[in-house]
Amino acid sequence: MHKESLLPVAANLSMTGQNADGWYPPGHGDIYASFYNSGLLDQLIAQGKEYIFVSNIDNLGATVDLHILHHLVSQPNGKGCEFVMEVTDKTRADVKGGTLIQYEGKLRLLEIAQVPKAHVDEFKSVSKFKIFNTNNLWISLPAIKRLQEQNAMDMEIIVNPKSDPKDCKFPISLSIFPFPPHPQTLDGGLNVIQLETAVGAAIKCFDNALGINVPRSRFLPVKTTSDLLLVMSNLYSLEAGCLTMSPKREFPTTPHVKLGSSFTKVGTALLPLLSMRHEYLTRFESIPDMLELDHLTVSGDVTFGKNVSLKGTVIIIANHGDRIDIPAGSMLENKIVSGNLRILDH
Repeated sequence: MHKESLLPVAANLSMTGQNADGWYPPGHGDIYASFYNSGLLDQLIAQGKEYIFVSNIDNLGATVDLHILHHLVSQPNGKGCEFVMEVTDKTRADVKGGTLIQYEGKLRLLEIAQVPKAHVDEFKSVSKFKIFNTNNLWISLPAIKRLQEQNAMDMEIIVNPKSDPKDCKFPISLSIFPFPPHPQTLDGGLNVIQLETAVGAAIKCFDNALGINVPRSRFLPVKTTSDLLLVMSNLYSLEAGCLTMSPKREFPTTPHVKLGSSFTKVGTALLPLLSMRHEYLTRFESIPDMLELDHLTVSGDVTFGKNVSLKGTVIIIANHGDRIDIPAGSMLENKIVSGNLRILDH
């Protein structure tokens, strides 16, 4: 909508032509209305289904846990639990994650975008707000139907300014998303704001809602190539459809990985090699051994050969105009590598 007038940008329901820039995703809180209006909700209820498990598409740790489902259907006194939100312990990396609060006798989801600036530091406190929302949700299908028919699905509107698509954390070389992140300013210079609702914000509408503290392994989002490097490494293995931490890792926590702008795009083998020089996949002949890694920072034009091993804290910085090729078979342990290192074919 217009930032100044607060009126919709689109002049009509058409999604083409001049109206194309006027539409954007309304946030995942739209799932309830879409689920109901599509007829899928009634279809699942008619099949005898009672609950739906919902999670973010980028959370590779979100799998169906039958222990949680058993807890849902075995509430005492026949008092059914209509909504369960999986939460997990907050770390320094999760300070912006939404948390659960109790207000007027109901559980509510509090997002950082809803917190006044004067209290943001308090919201980010790991000691005061110890858990955050993984967005793994278990929801009663009959309850969704009841709330939709009563028009009682009340979710707060979140004003969520978006950055320019070129600044997106995880741009893909080939466009696979129907709606890219929406800029605050349209091509014509019009200032806009984006309004969203969050799927977890509906927790206050359901009866006997619960938050369940789950292991951190159930929250494994891949939003950046830094996240992607972790799940592609030998830190994880796929067992029965679940990504599990390798038992060979001494500590259960994941390393802190920060890859620079030269690793931002994932890349694809469909593009010529020269056009891929700044893309993630072409910078690794094989993914390094990271079982004993604590921290990795990579900045600049850096490539990794086969069978590289990283341990402890490793920092690799190629300054502007320099290039660093980590040789095949290298073992870097608690090292800082900078300057210019080229490995040339002969």
